[in-house]
Amino acid sequence: MTETPLPSASNSRWWWLRHAPVPDPEGRISGRLDLPCDTSDSEWFAILANRLPRNAVLVESGLIRCGQTIGALEAAGLPLPPAHIEADLAEQDFGRWQGRAWSTLAAAQDPDLENFWQNPASATPPGGESFSSVIERVRPVIERLSSDWAGRDILAVAHAGTIRAALAIALDISPEAALSFVIEPLSLTRIDAVDTGWRVAGVNWLPA
Repeated sequence: MTETPLPSASNSRWWWLRHAPVPDPEGRISGRLDLPCDTSDSEWFAILANRLPRNAVLVESGLIRCGQTIGALEAAGLPLPPAHIEADLAEQDFGRWQGRAWSTLAAAQDPDLENFWQNPASATPPGGESFSSVIERVRPVIERLSSDWAGRDILAVAHAGTIRAALAIALDISPEAALSFVIEPLSLTRIDAVDTGWRVAGVNWLPA
């Protein structure tokens, strides 16, 4: 991830950090479930604490895994203000599939699964929401906060789906294309709001 100049008075820099990993050897679908995460990687948290800006506006989804990630950043030495809770930055809602593994759904021949995999960006999991809908609920939050905190760094501790939605908005790409981005736990993605629109400075940054 390359360094860029500080934003002008009308620009903002978004530092998107995916929360720490949710321990789950079965690979179940977390979605909107309020699950704890593993913050034991103290070395990486120390790197992040040195990498992330001081005096940033802090926002998070309100799910416990984001709050625990913020706590680990503070323990690593990053001074942070109280977080603004933005519930619309939460992960995609997978409805009744949440808490179940994809393999389990396939083995059970879930009747909605085939349609979902034919178009995972637009299909709606039973009782949940589509990824396309995630983009549309994330968009006004990003636009509002970019305006409210113009000229500031914004640290957003969020989720893989949320960060892919932010990239879809910044790059003006289809939901299908945005799903191709890999967003690992504790990875850092930088998106600048600039006078001409958006500039992506780096995606899924992890230590070498």
